[in-house]
Amino acid sequence: MAAPTMNNAPGATGQPPKTTTLGKALNMGLRAAMERDPKVIVMGEDVGKLGGVFRITDGLQKDFGEQRVLDTPLSESGIIGAAIGLAIRGFRPVAEIQFDGFIFPGFDQIVSQLAKLHYRTQGRVKVPIVVRVPFGGGIGAVEHHSESPESYFAHTAGLRVVSCSNPVDAYWMIQQAIDCDDPVLFFEPKARYYEKAELDTSLVPEPLFASRVLRRGSTATLATYGPSVKTCLAAATAAAEDGLDLEVIDLRTLSPLDLGPVFDSVRRTGRLVMVTEAPSESSISSEVIAQVQKECFYSLEAPVLRVTGFDTPYPPSKLEEEFLPDLDRVLHAVDQSLSW
Repeated sequence: MAAPTMNNAPGATGQPPKTTTLGKALNMGLRAAMERDPKVIVMGEDVGKLGGVFRITDGLQKDFGEQRVLDTPLSESGIIGAAIGLAIRGFRPVAEIQFDGFIFPGFDQIVSQLAKLHYRTQGRVKVPIVVRVPFGGGIGAVEHHSESPESYFAHTAGLRVVSCSNPVDAYWMIQQAIDCDDPVLFFEPKARYYEKAELDTSLVPEPLFASRVLRRGSTATLATYGPSVKTCLAAATAAAEDGLDLEVIDLRTLSPLDLGPVFDSVRRTGRLVMVTEAPSESSISSEVIAQVQKECFYSLEAPVLRVTGFDTPYPPSKLEEEFLPDLDRVLHAVDQSLSW
């Protein structure tokens, strides 16, 4: 994958690029944000001494102390509520939800309070909170550990929703989310925590709320985000062996959606396949398809298709390979599109 266009950054380290994992890049991004701003606080279940179940916050409590890296009680509602109070008092909390399916006890605090305070106070109160959510499947976990709840929050006015897919974006997007004065739901693809890429910390990325073309192509467009980005890139590589030239777009931002690059691509290719682990009904993929049908109707050579998780509860781990979009399902959808 080509590196994003970047410029020199204030306070750049000047260190040469190095290979790192997505999980380590998140840790590095959190550390950089905490070093810049003493008002940044990390909080959540087991984020301190343990360093988080995925070790994303490893070493932060040791280096920044227990008053800035807080091990909280097992209460998602309490975590979000406390973060809101801290934000009102001028802090920039980063609240971790340990697993995606655990977010629902905190749902009311997020959609009824966090999302509404800025509007409710006519702009007088800002709540610059980042809610980190490891999401998606592929880790062989039990129930409530492999959900894709992003559509709930993208539907909620007052929240920003983003998802990284690689170490470079992980490092920069977490810092940009922390710097944002609006509340940000930050979805991290847990199955990709150990994916590696070269990271140059002396550069800055493109804007946070922008999608990006990862691979150029002319045969059809694949739009995706989070854990499915790797799947789509692999599908594009496999399709190239058969002479098909697939364009791959990482949405990155789910609210607000940045669909300009998708529109531009579909006007050239005439075909779109949307790929995501989330169920298809009333989802991010639904909105992308509706907007593309509206804006690119006369350019489409085939109906917009999608490859998603199924509209069922997430299955036991023995069945998750059948549930998740894979290379074969993506390529089958491309073949269906080309058959029109």
